Amino acid sequence: MTSLPGQPSNSPEHEPSAESAAAMLKRIEISKLFQASVIFIIVLSAISIGAKAYEIPPFFESILAFLDMGITYFFLAEILLRFAVCEDKKKFFADGWNLFDTIIVIGSLVPVNNAEAVLIGRLLRVFRVLRLVSVVPELRSLINALLKAIPRMGYIALLMFIIFYIYGAIGSLFFSGIDEVLWGDVSIAMLTLFRVATFEDWTDVMYATQEEFPLSWIFYLSFIFLTAFVFLNMMVGAILEVMTAEHNKEAEESAHQERLDMVEQLNQMQEKMNEMHTLLRAKSD
Repeated sequence: MTSLPGQPSNSPEHEPSAESAAAMLKRIEISKLFQASVIFIIVLSAISIGAKAYEIPPFFESILAFLDMGITYFFLAEILLRFAVCEDKKKFFADGWNLFDTIIVIGSLVPVNNAEAVLIGRLLRVFRVLRLVSVVPELRSLINALLKAIPRMGYIALLMFIIFYIYGAIGSLFFSGIDEVLWGDVSIAMLTLFRVATFEDWTDVMYATQEEFPLSWIFYLSFIFLTAFVFLNMMVGAILEVMTAEHNKEAEESAHQERLDMVEQLNQMQEKMNEMHTLLRAKSD
């Protein structure tokens, strides 16, 4: 079947023979192999950082230095790749995770041999392990949910501080004569109550006061019930509520994106059918 004059030929030799560089980079960036490689390099970076805390022979120190340099350049290439495939370059740094990764990568380029910057350079190299959070979507969702739950947790923490202060004042008032080290003033008493709330030998503290105040167990049990059971569960509940809301939001966004993709595919199919119909009509004429 020959094409009409003035119409472009649909033969395979006129189609693009290769993908564009941007599309190829995008395929590399979203590939599972590349993502797994990034995770492997982050874990390898964590192992190399931990190895430097031990006394090792000079030969292995040189290997670790060479490995650290290679990891740094790999992270630099990875962040440049992600920046290159980003369609809107201005919004790339609007994402907090991208900004965090960029700061860590740039900081890792600080030479550790420079005495003035050696502490900052090594510290940022330690923080490279946190990039595992930004790479793994599940960990990123957990951190986002935790950050969004902080305001609610702040009110719960404020209420806990009030309870700590009230019980600390009561404990300092009644028990300071028994043990000045544990109940000398309100601040020390609050530290003692924190020890009680974490169940760190709290029975020793209670038995010491029960010798003079037999009913002091009511003081300790009521405090433990409020802090260890009520407020702790309130903290967990606040985090779970935000995580559930975030999960539902992500599910809705994913479903919406799937619907958009399906509509786009249907539109493309309709356009192709219209083109074929037009072509058939032109040939029949």
